[in-house]
Amino acid sequence: MTIGGSGDSRPSKNQRRDAVRTKAKRIREEQKKKDRRYRVALRSGIAVAGVAIAAVIVVVIINSIPPVGPGPANMASDGVLISEGMTPVTTSALQPEAKPIPSKPDATGTVADIRVYADYLCPFCSEFDAANSEQISQWVTSGAATVEIHPVSILTHKSSGTKYSLRAANAAACVANYAPANFYDFNAILFQEQPKEGTAGHDDAAIKGLVKDAGVSDRVSQINACIDDTTFKSWVIASTDRALSGPLPNTEVEAITGTPTVLVNGKQYVGALDDPREFAAFVLQAAGATYSTSTPTPEPAPAG
Repeated sequence: MTIGGSGDSRPSKNQRRDAVRTKAKRIREEQKKKDRRYRVALRSGIAVAGVAIAAVIVVVIINSIPPVGPGPANMASDGVLISEGMTPVTTSALQPEAKPIPSKPDATGTVADIRVYADYLCPFCSEFDAANSEQISQWVTSGAATVEIHPVSILTHKSSGTKYSLRAANAAACVANYAPANFYDFNAILFQEQPKEGTAGHDDAAIKGLVKDAGVSDRVSQINACIDDTTFKSWVIASTDRALSGPLPNTEVEAITGTPTVLVNGKQYVGALDDPREFAAFVLQAAGATYSTSTPTPEPAPAG
């Protein structure tokens, strides 16, 4: 009995080899497709993650930057105006970039309008203040003059990186905002205790000590926090830019080109900074004969 037949149904060696190759090719193609899908998904995931990380970073940065607050109260003209009896004129606070509201000079011509643009690191400003602060105070007390003081910060780069000029102007704005009655004395003591150009200047703790030395007793904690936080930094920068670019109100002087810039009834004083008699003569001349009959006789500062 014959078992099986003479035909062989098994694939040949060549057929098996071709089948293996075909299967291997199909596996490779499927793997390539998987790899492509993985890479696309990975890139998409990285992009989404990158966007998410960037969004988080932006949120963190935004939240870490305090919003720009208003400028200081009582400085709507970019300066503190002090009138008869050494009484500061109070004003509302404006945003740092807002257009300032110029003070109106006395319309009668009997009151001299003195305006001083000064930098607290400027030695010439200190020289002028030492020679003239007392007699200006006498004129303003009697009602013969008003004085408007504009702190500016053009020497910020002259204090070994500590930005003393800016910090001092900010401190003056803090005092104007919270204790305007003490502003004139604080302004004077910043000049009396002025550091030299090129040095680090006073740190914030020392500036807060000068606030106390100036006799400030009201809202001291708020002033100190204002100094620590440099609350009015944006306003100092903006108001300084306005003074440098002009126009300066109530004068034909376009802009300040240095400090101190001293104006009397709109006319710029260009005399000796350390001679109170020369400045007094200029004030009398600028203000006119009516003013000369109402002002106390100025006395030169004692030599020191």
